Amino acid sequence: MTFLVLFLATGLIFLALDAVMLSFVLRPLFESQLGDRLLEEPRLLPAALFYFLYMLGVMHFVSLPALRAGTPMTALTQGALLGLVAYGTFELTSHAVMRDWSAAMVATDMTWGAVVTGISAWGGVTIARALT
Repeated sequence: MTFLVLFLATGLIFLALDAVMLSFVLRPLFESQLGDRLLEEPRLLPAALFYFLYMLGVMHFVSLPALRAGTPMTALTQGALLGLVAYGTFELTSHAVMRDWSAAMVATDMTWGAVVTGISAWGGVTIARALT
């Protein structure tokens, strides 16, 4: 039951924050750089698979260890590091091999990956501790 609460709380926080950021910051930034090469609507199956797999990774590497240790702040810092590495892997590789991938896109998305993962992991652990 604890895992389910942790997974759902972390995932819902992540999705809510990501929806706002994607709508108001990342989508306009990527559109300005990539133009019509960006899909008008995202492909839902790959997006859902990303969120599910990413949340499993956050659970395994960040949230469960922080919950077991009773340290939500560890979830914040380790989540931020995981987000920086995961988003950085995609962004830096894209910047290395794609002509129109800008440094602004790299910096913005890497920063966002660190922030959203850290906050979501912290929030999920805090909620799971309070409810279970």
